[in-house]
Amino acid sequence: MADGSAGQREWRVTGMDCGSCAAKVRGAVERLPGVADVDVALMAERLRLTLDEGETSPERIEKAVRGVGFGIAPKGARPEKPKGGFVLPDGAFPDAAEGSETDSASKEDEEKAEDASTSWMKSSKGRLVIGTGALLAAAWASRLVLPAEIAHWAFVLATLVGIVPVAQRAFAMTRAGMPFTIEMLMTIAAGGALIIGEPEEAALVVFLFAVGELLEGVSAGKARDSIRALSKLVPKTARLELGGKAREVAAEKLQVGQVVQVRPGDRVPCDGEVIDGTSGVDESPVTGESVSSLKEPGAEVFAGSINAEALLRVRVTKAAEDNTIARIVRLIEEAESARAPTERFIDRFSRVYMPAVVGAAVLVAVIPPLAFGLAWGEWIYRALALLLIGCPCALVISVPASITSALSTGARNGMLMKGGAVIEAAARTTHVAFDKTGTLTHGRPRVTDVAALTGDENALMALAAGVEGAASHPLGQAICAEADRRRVDAAAVTGGRALPGKGAEACIDGATVCVGSPRLAEERAALTEDHRTRVAALEAEGKTVVVVLRDDVPQGLVAMRDEPRTDAADAVAELRNLGISSIMLTGDNPRTAQAIADGLGIEHRSGLMPEDKVTAIRDLTTHARVMLVGDGINDAPALAAAHVGVAMGSGTDVALETADAAILRNRVTDVPAKIRLARATMSNIRQNIAIALGLKAIFLVTTVLGITGLWIAILADTGATVLVTINALRLLFFRPTGTPEPTESVSRTAEGIRSDHAAAKT
Repeated sequence: MADGSAGQREWRVTGMDCGSCAAKVRGAVERLPGVADVDVALMAERLRLTLDEGETSPERIEKAVRGVGFGIAPKGARPEKPKGGFVLPDGAFPDAAEGSETDSASKEDEEKAEDASTSWMKSSKGRLVIGTGALLAAAWASRLVLPAEIAHWAFVLATLVGIVPVAQRAFAMTRAGMPFTIEMLMTIAAGGALIIGEPEEAALVVFLFAVGELLEGVSAGKARDSIRALSKLVPKTARLELGGKAREVAAEKLQVGQVVQVRPGDRVPCDGEVIDGTSGVDESPVTGESVSSLKEPGAEVFAGSINAEALLRVRVTKAAEDNTIARIVRLIEEAESARAPTERFIDRFSRVYMPAVVGAAVLVAVIPPLAFGLAWGEWIYRALALLLIGCPCALVISVPASITSALSTGARNGMLMKGGAVIEAAARTTHVAFDKTGTLTHGRPRVTDVAALTGDENALMALAAGVEGAASHPLGQAICAEADRRRVDAAAVTGGRALPGKGAEACIDGATVCVGSPRLAEERAALTEDHRTRVAALEAEGKTVVVVLRDDVPQGLVAMRDEPRTDAADAVAELRNLGISSIMLTGDNPRTAQAIADGLGIEHRSGLMPEDKVTAIRDLTTHARVMLVGDGINDAPALAAAHVGVAMGSGTDVALETADAAILRNRVTDVPAKIRLARATMSNIRQNIAIALGLKAIFLVTTVLGITGLWIAILADTGATVLVTINALRLLFFRPTGTPEPTESVSRTAEGIRSDHAAAKT
């Protein structure tokens, strides 16, 4: 490094339509001195690299990219016009004072301008299609009414008009060290066709190439739209409370701690906490969950969700760049950099494949005339067709197009995956390991049994809730929550105090009421043999039992347990139907772990510390492809050790950042859904590769045999690219939570799964 000024820089690059476009941008800059870690994201239209400005200036980077026909501008700035690609018209980014009320209007103008510019007829590629098509039609018409010589030159003119911009890009990329491109092959093929006296076919080939390029751009735009739609979920404005009044401001300017109003029918403009109001909120745009969620004071809300019923006042808890939608979009964009092993292999293969095709075309053009005295014109023609067929565009885009569609579908369904490598690993999963607390279970205890020894259950809960009214312990909070559910008012207490490690007590109506562990009750000699039997039976079910004493006389028993999520057993059943084994890893005691595992029909290991979980995962990975699903900080090391780490959406930021994937809506059944999506994606990729190579193999043979010519050759190339892209876009409509593979119906009940599990153990 020349002066130690190396740092990461980022630009927006426009005009990229396929994987080969991204490769051209990468090739244009990676050879420059002082450039390292080049990352080009096709769908995010992003160029990111490490640059030593002492050796190469940012302006030189931009000049290199423009030189190969693409628009470029620093991130957040207005893109410059690309040569032959996408461009935003003047006025797309009107100036506005920061924080002014014109911010939102500017954004709307920008979006309208972008929508208008993406109209195919207004793009340079669209104009080229219209122009070459009109000239080709005019040439054909002239052949009907004019002498053959004039019609001949009409076709020559149509060819030259269409091929000149292609040739300019071809020679620009050759100067950048990339001679083997589709533009160069097209230039050679069209020029060669003119030389051997085939201007009509040359003009048709140029027109079909322009159509193919246009279709690639439209297809890429459709794929990008699915990602842009996520960003558009967040409203542009928010009603900010200032000085007791509400006024509209740009949502992106909201700061943590400010309070906004969300009216019925409005989208929530930020991630925040409800401080006033009760309303149903539709979170399906964010989580994919179709059932509205009730939001009360203290509840969290996501940016982009829709307030359905009543006015909510929400305190902002995350800045715009860190809200849920922004994180999803950022994860998808970053995921493009994590290329699948299959994609990396195809990229390496295409670098060897292109020179090999050119060499084969030269041999086809030269050997038959020289060795066997065949006609030069005929075999040069076949060689030119071979060049067009050999272009690897369809092959190069076969993987990234599928991956991008899958990432978008996953995001819409609340399932994030950080790139193609993760999707490929998830598709190969053979074992899924689950953390227990917060993953298979809700992560907080709930009252499961209330046994009144004297009086009724509501009276017992009134005493217990009174003593635990100010408790911060999860068990105390569970008791208070159960009293609220039963609509029981807590008894009035005085002199409350905690008994560390044992329970709590307070004075109620002149009597000392204690809510404590069975051990505390034993110390006070309050339990009979019948009481001990009932406590033991509840504890055998993995439940935590507390005894309510009034002046050391037992009033009743309250049992609690962190209950499994309602869909946990279904998820285990679905995984079994997919041929995947499941195991639960937990730090909980063996008795509780056994009770939960038996209820779900799953194997388990208990009493594990964080380092023990890592060891367990490493043991599994020696003979299986392992996915770990967890939610806590203590799961982070194990998530990193698994082949695929999946964080539950309710988990900590540490788990979410460490994991390879995330489940936003806290549904365990999304784990098998994620695997289904990954498998469907890999199947789609295999189909794409078969389409790309199959069409080329067929037409290579027919071209060498003289059955097909130049215009069929260009259809084999651009047609295959379009077919591959359309096939990849089918994943946008895939329903990962739909009917599983037909090996066995998932409608089997959890009871049936438990029976199988019990039989297997015996």
